[in-house]
Formats: sequence, C-alpha cells, structure tokens
Amino acid sequence: MKKLFLLLSLVSGSLLAQTPRLSLVPQPAQVTAGTGSFTLGPQTSLVIRQEAARPVAEMLAARLQKAGAATAGLKLEAAARNKKAATAANAIVLELQPAAAGRSPEAYELSVQPGGVLLKATDPAGLFYGVQTLLQLLPAQAGPLPAVSIRDEPRFGYRGVMIDVSRHFFSLDELKKVVDVMAQYKMNRLHWHLTDDQGWRLEIKKYPRLTEVGSKRSETLEGRMRYNEPLKFDGIPHEGFYTQEQVRELVKYAQERYVTIVPEIEMPGHAMAAIAAYPELACWDKDHAVAKVWGVMEDVFCPTETTFTFLENVLSEVIELFPSQYIHIGGDECPKRAWQQSAFCQDLMKKEGLKNEHELQSYFIRRMDKFLTAKGRRLVGWDEILEGGLSPNATVMSWRGIKGGIEAARQKHDVIMTPTTNLYIDYYQSHAVTEPLSIGGFVTLDKVYSFDPVPAELSAEEGKHILGAQCNLWTEYVKTPEHLEYMLFPRALAVAEIGWTPQASRSFADFARRIETQLPRLQAAGIKAARSIFDVQEESEVDKTTKTRTVKLASYLEGGEVRYTTDQSAPTATSPRYTGPLRFDRLTTLRTAIFRDGRQLGYELNKTYSVPE
Repeated sequence: MKKLFLLLSLVSGSLLAQTPRLSLVPQPAQVTAGTGSFTLGPQTSLVIRQEAARPVAEMLAARLQKAGAATAGLKLEAAARNKKAATAANAIVLELQPAAAGRSPEAYELSVQPGGVLLKATDPAGLFYGVQTLLQLLPAQAGPLPAVSIRDEPRFGYRGVMIDVSRHFFSLDELKKVVDVMAQYKMNRLHWHLTDDQGWRLEIKKYPRLTEVGSKRSETLEGRMRYNEPLKFDGIPHEGFYTQEQVRELVKYAQERYVTIVPEIEMPGHAMAAIAAYPELACWDKDHAVAKVWGVMEDVFCPTETTFTFLENVLSEVIELFPSQYIHIGGDECPKRAWQQSAFCQDLMKKEGLKNEHELQSYFIRRMDKFLTAKGRRLVGWDEILEGGLSPNATVMSWRGIKGGIEAARQKHDVIMTPTTNLYIDYYQSHAVTEPLSIGGFVTLDKVYSFDPVPAELSAEEGKHILGAQCNLWTEYVKTPEHLEYMLFPRALAVAEIGWTPQASRSFADFARRIETQLPRLQAAGIKAARSIFDVQEESEVDKTTKTRTVKLASYLEGGEVRYTTDQSAPTATSPRYTGPLRFDRLTTLRTAIFRDGRQLGYELNKTYSVPE
C-alpha cells in the first residue's frame, strides 16, 4: 500500500508517455502512434492469406457482428486472396509468416492505417491475440480504429487463473464465461481445482463412487470458523460434478480460445472426498465423510500399492480427458499424523530408507512423477513438494510466498509464481465493511499489480525457470457466479498484464486509467466485476511519542477527488478535498469518498480512528 501513494503521486513512466493514449489491457510491448484512422464499413473485406488463419478470421467476423458492426451494414467473410498482394484496401488482412527464431508463437504485429488493417503472426495463436488487441481498439459501434503500429509478444508463456470448484460447484456455462474473458485479455491457462476434502467433481469411469459419494456433502459451514464458538451449518446439501463429456466440451471450448485447462487432482492430502467414497485408501479404520467445514483435514491417502493403483487409474482417465502438458497433483497441506500412527507407513519408511514423514511425502510425489513422465506429461504441485526432496521432473507452484519458487529455480526446476501475498484473490479487495464475506486477508488491485514474478534474488539464468504467474480463487466463501466474477475481475486483468507486459513498461497509474475504460466492456459481456477501483485507498499509522494518528488517502482514478468530513456528516462534492496526510490527536470519525465532476463514484469509507493514550 505504501508504494501506491508514491505511484499515484507520479505521472506515468516516460516510456508510456511516448505511446498513444490507448486503453489496451494488457499493455503491448511496443506501440507507435499513427496519423488518422480506419473506419469499418459495408465494403470492408476480411482477408486471410493462409487457410490456417480461417478459424481466427471467422471468430473475428462473429465478434465484429456482435460488437455492433451489423448495425453499420458490415458483412465480413473470410476469403483467400493472392498471397503476394500488398495490403488490400479497405480490408482487415490476416497473414501467417514463417516462424522466426526466438519469437514467441503468441507474438503478433498489428498495423492500422487509414487504408486498412494488417495483422501478421507466425502462428494462429499470435493472430488470435492480435485480434483481441484489434477488438479493444474498436469503439462500441464499428469504427473508427485509431492508426497505430503494435509489435507485441508476452513476457511469460504461462498466464493463469485457478478456480476451485470443490468448495463450491460452478456450471460449465459459468466456466465458459470465465474462459471468454481470460482469452480476451490474453490469459492462457485455466487451472481447474477439481478435487478436495469438500467434494470430488470429476467423473472417473473406473471409480463411480467418487461422484456417487464424493461429489456430495450433507451441508456447509455458515460464516467463518471462530475460536471457541459453536459451528453453524446451512442444512443444505451441496453437490455437483462434471461428466467426462462435459469436460471434453469445456476443453475444446477453451482450446478454440487458446486457453489450456490444467486439471488438479489433490494428493496426498485434501483427500477426504475420495476417502469417503473408497475408505480403503486411508490409513485409519474409521467412518469417513465428505468434509463440510474448511481447513486442513487429518484424513490423507495412505501410500499403499492399493492407493497408487487407484491414483494411477484416475490419472490415466485424466490424461485421456486433458491434453495439457501439465497435470497438477496438489501436494499441499498434508498432515502427517495419520502416517505417524500407521504401522504400514513406518515400516515403509524403514524399507525405503526415509528419515521422516516429509521424505515419505517426497516418495509419494516421486511415484506420481514417474508415472506421469512415462505418460509424456509433467507433474506440477504446490511448493510443499519441495519438502523431503524435489521430484526430478516436477514444476513448482510457489504459493507460500516466493521462497519456494526461489529454491526450486535454483535447483533448475521450473516455477509458476502464485504467492498468497499478491495473487490470492479470495481475499478482500476493498474495505471489509463494503465487501461480501471473504476468507480474510487484503489483496487490492494495486497489490496484485505490484508483483514481479522474477525475484531479484535470482540470477538471469535462474530467472529463466520462472514460467509465469497465476492468481488463485478458492471458493469457500464464493457460492454464486456473480460472486465468482466479482472476486476474479478486474484483479485477474492485473495478472494478465503481469504475465504479458515487459516489466519496464508497467505503470499502475496508467493501468488504473485503462481498467476504468475496460469495466464497461466487462459489464457489456455480462461480467459482474468489482468496482473497488472507485473506492478510497487508505492507510494509517500511530505515533506513540506525539500520541497522534496519521491517515493517508488516495484515489486510483485519474481526476478522482478525495473528499472527506470529520463531523459525522456524509461527504459531498463540496466537502474538504484531501491534499495531504491527516493527523488526529483525538478519537475521530472520518467519512470519505471519491468524486469526479460533482458525482460520487465509489463507496464511502466510514471509519473511526483511535489515538494512543
């Protein structure tokens, strides 16, 4: 937060200041302003130079019609033309070029001139992302497009979002909606958290009880778990799973939008739903049930041959369903008490020469790594898989801060950065009094945006092992599609820019300006995005020596005026304007909001501050 107040007091970086004032997200690598504009009209043609460009061209035609081009009488059709011809007049031309060494397949070059548009790439993926930029340049109704030249490619190859469907189930249609937005902002990995203690959501033909039993819980915890208070439950059964046919449908839908779905099957912990269905997989002989509370459960997979056969059979079906190179096996938050109390586990540790239960977990992960590698896939797991020794081919997803990622990169293992500090978007994004119930924490839009996936501690060579970044949305307290979208957007768009835009070209002040223009686009797409960008940003600190409290306020918004009162009255457009830190030497209630052109934009912050006695 402290960095925010400095950032918002500065103009955008000189690099950005030299580019045209567009509102593209993510910010392209290179942008050069042109002169004039190009307006789509009834005679505009859509031209493809190679047949491989046809799917992208057809998608563009459909999007232009939906965006309002039809009202201008515009009818676009993909049509092959002479490959040697110059840029066709009054046309949008899509052209594939020979691959270039060192150039990402997602790279593209876009030129908008008064006479037409030329989009070039070496791969259809590049054409697809160029089209997303073109569509963002387009006003609500067809034309005019500003003249501009863009040369663009991503900083990282992995730009992801994780959605947990175990705690609360979401329909295929809602997931497709999320995929659509991800693709529009050049995100390319949907990490699908399919299994956990509270529900198993994937049909496995060989083990029908996983969905017959494991996909259902009797009720769900209401509110938060509080120390020394009785638990309250809603009394409503919660269930749901995806058939293999539905999975194939979503995978295909995502592939068409250049989004790869990375499935996660949790092991060896977070396994209660599976164990409830097949109790023989546990170390303890007791009643097992799908969890109806949150947290870390003691029931974990027992590392028997029965368990490994089960998991290999499950993963074999997963591999058939998901073409993703990566298969996520979880590996986080695995309590060791069951293994400590298991005679089988203790004998196995002696047999394998394992010093402790952490090494037993590493043994477990190595078994799965060997299986997945033999199947031509790569294992990815949360950073706990480092404990007891990292499996040879494993990729680490660093969530408990960046330390695990640093350690893995130094061991020459690939890393995806997803720390709780910046990229856990199940946390509050604005003041809790104005927000829906959350698991806690506080990760604002600028906090997300401030993250650089490559730690300064790594050498240039070690930094090459950082594949990218991902935000995670756990859904213990996210029950509805509207809430899901509210938590995802626009924070996921900050992750999109983290993953795509060169670090030197990133400016939060400019990003906030561009996000404000993107919110109507999200709304038009039916996305219930959060509007916390319109809320006052606040921090305070006490001085025990002077017995005072200093409060700092800020606005994300360009031209946003922070107005406030200290007399209990509601702030208005004529209330005192915040110009610098406020200091209080007595108990004070501060009411503040952001105004522009005489209109209040966001929520009012109403907060009472104490001072040291």
